[in-house]
Amino acid sequence: MTTTVAPPAHAGSPAGGEGTPGHRAAPTGAGRAVASSFVGTAIEWYDFFIYGTAAALVLGPQFFPSDNELAGTLAAFATLAVGFVARPFGGAIMGHFGDRTGRKSMLVFSLLLMGAATVGIGLLPTYDTIGVWAPILLVLLRFVQGIGVGGEWGGAVLMATEHAPKGKAGLYGAAPQMGVPAGVILANVVFLICSQLMSNEAFLEWGWRIPFLLSATLVAVAMWIRLGVMESPAFAAVEEQDALAKMPLMEVITKNWRSVLLAGGTFIATNGIAYVFMVYVLNYGTTELGFSRGTMLALLIAACPLWMLGMGVSAYRSDIVGRRRVYVTGAVALLVCATVFFALIDTASIPVMLAAMLGLAYVLGYTVGPQSALFAELFPAHIRYSGATLGYQVGAILGGGIAPFVATALYAHYETSAAITVYFVGLCLVSLTCTVVLLRRPRLDLADTTPTATPAATEEVR
Repeated sequence: MTTTVAPPAHAGSPAGGEGTPGHRAAPTGAGRAVASSFVGTAIEWYDFFIYGTAAALVLGPQFFPSDNELAGTLAAFATLAVGFVARPFGGAIMGHFGDRTGRKSMLVFSLLLMGAATVGIGLLPTYDTIGVWAPILLVLLRFVQGIGVGGEWGGAVLMATEHAPKGKAGLYGAAPQMGVPAGVILANVVFLICSQLMSNEAFLEWGWRIPFLLSATLVAVAMWIRLGVMESPAFAAVEEQDALAKMPLMEVITKNWRSVLLAGGTFIATNGIAYVFMVYVLNYGTTELGFSRGTMLALLIAACPLWMLGMGVSAYRSDIVGRRRVYVTGAVALLVCATVFFALIDTASIPVMLAAMLGLAYVLGYTVGPQSALFAELFPAHIRYSGATLGYQVGAILGGGIAPFVATALYAHYETSAAITVYFVGLCLVSLTCTVVLLRRPRLDLADTTPTATPAATEEVR
């Protein structure tokens, strides 16, 4: 018979509330966990995003030479999708060991894997040098990137939410979410500096490699921070109870598959539109609207702080008014923004384009601010890494994994951005439906670490 230990009251709960005296985590431990989640996630996503920026700007002619510029761009965006295909494999592997051996070890492993693959891309010879092996090795390294980032999100999210004081899981869980736009800012600032400090010829020949090689230094910084973080209190409690799952992924698939699919569905629109916003719009602005690479990068960089602000606001509000109200509001707002975004971009007016980018960035952030806490609350602690990661990656594949490719193909076929807008609206309707259904389902209190934890109905009335 399993002996139940007192659940750590520093784990957050879905409905808010005060912590139990005497059981609150040390501030330094929680603070370092949050810092680790933010910094590590920002650097891992820097690695993942510099590939997207490079795919939009330079990888086509370097690795997929063709007389048809569109074909080269499509090929580069197709390799972008390879990283998303790999992400569930990384999530499954690291989710399994994250539930079996701990969150921290998997975060360190994912960071090393991502850094090695990114530096490898920066050193990779082009098609002109080694022929067909260049795109083959590029795809392989992109796959490794996907493996690394596939296990990153779940671990970072759990380290933040499971260290959170009671009633603040949403706010603490926003830290790894904010790391995503921080990674976008860092990636695009580095690309912007490189492209401005050298000629276009030099940038295309060798300058594009600098952002990839810089990853080695950034990973070393993140590694130093992560190695000093204590293990998640929830995992420690599960381990002490001798309640570790033998096959976490199988338990998730057999017992929690509805939650996985619905969670992924809530993320399809946000992730798909975000990748069009971050990747495709760079290519669209330069090739279709005639703006310089620097102008488009500057617009994206300017929008990212609003993205982070939206995350912080919605995460904070979700701890006060409930996940459901915030999530539904964000999903509806995203539908409205997605409907008008490309119409505003097509004005080719810098102030109007900036307003469109700022507005969409804020709403994208608002839709995912509470996501960390919400996904964590769907699964018991002993299978939480596997469950949260799998739900996230399902949405990522069906959303961002194919979105830049689909947007490029739709514009090429219909020769109007209205086709992309219709695609956006379809994604939003799918996610809004999944959001409404998912948030009617009961969710768990993160403080309950027993394998037989039962959902609490508190949140559903909100």
